[in-house]
Amino acid sequence: MEPRTLAFVAGESSGDLLASHVLHALHARAPDVRMAGIGGPQMQAAGLDAWWQSERLAVNGYADVLARLPELLLMRRQLRQRLIAQPPAVFVGVDAPDFNLQLERRLRQVGIPVAHMVSPSIWAWRRERIDLIRQAVDHMLCIFPFEPAIYADTGVKATYIGHPLAEIIPLDPDRNAARRALGLAPGGQVLAVLPGSRRAEVRHLIAPFLGAAALLVQRGLVSSVVVPIAHPGLRPMVQQAAAAHPGLPLVLVDGQSHSVMAACDLAIVASGTATLECALFKRPMVIGYRMSALSWRMMSGRGYLPDVGLPNILAGTRLVPELLQHDCTPESLAHAASALLDDAARRHQLQERFMDMHLSLRRDTAALASQAILDMASA
Repeated sequence: MEPRTLAFVAGESSGDLLASHVLHALHARAPDVRMAGIGGPQMQAAGLDAWWQSERLAVNGYADVLARLPELLLMRRQLRQRLIAQPPAVFVGVDAPDFNLQLERRLRQVGIPVAHMVSPSIWAWRRERIDLIRQAVDHMLCIFPFEPAIYADTGVKATYIGHPLAEIIPLDPDRNAARRALGLAPGGQVLAVLPGSRRAEVRHLIAPFLGAAALLVQRGLVSSVVVPIAHPGLRPMVQQAAAAHPGLPLVLVDGQSHSVMAACDLAIVASGTATLECALFKRPMVIGYRMSALSWRMMSGRGYLPDVGLPNILAGTRLVPELLQHDCTPESLAHAASALLDDAARRHQLQERFMDMHLSLRRDTAALASQAILDMASA
């Protein structure tokens, strides 16, 4: 590689979005720098030379990982060999810890500086990862304010850079403008159904989520149901699930999840980054999640915090309902959503808490991250 090459590996759509803003900032600060690795369409639009697509890393739970393990191991081995043969100035792993940390450890062993953006959730589960992080990472770029303290005694430099989404998403989203952009009527209650971006997530979640939506429509609480489809390969799965509810006022949108969140009155959302996005859009939500029985058995005993939704974790209390695995049924989801739609005072309280959360996460994230990476490249 050329000396001023930066290598990136981002997994799935959330990592692609987070990293794309850092790539734009890097290009503005250092136009001569070359960026290459694994990313999605937004990173490519920001100038990444994508050797593989980030969608290839999108796996959900242990069962999905096991099914695709040979493919993932081959990809990581080929990437490692390529990076060692032509070392980048810095390697930047963006989330995807199961793929990135082992790769980062090997790269660091041969002298390649390693930054990792988005700390693995060692504060929630799998605390044993801290030893691997110590071996793999020179500089952890933390997106939550409480995370640097976790690394204080580890020897890993940790910097709070804020959450990129807190800067991207406006403090006061325009619901009417979003509805116009999506072709939705200005009136009526709009439900956003957000079943995730990974194929396994959508496979497990789309049926209970749409079932809950149908119940809310039957009860007269919702007039439109909008589903943003993260990538085209997921559309047949969503359409097949929707066929079970022929009268559902359903709108399928390619991408545009932020517009859907801005347009909605309430969301039923998969646990993950989308829960934080909904909070930043100040929208009440019900969090649901299912995975394979094997994955659930393996993960449920690994030391989770009481809550898994990011708004609840950041608040330190159960702000919004979480319905996981066997509790994630159409009836339970619809019941929790109905309670929110029927309680204006609670929705207002949530809006205020989400605003405080938004302000606490708002930094010039892209500038802070890009400067940290360039400092490493110049060291």
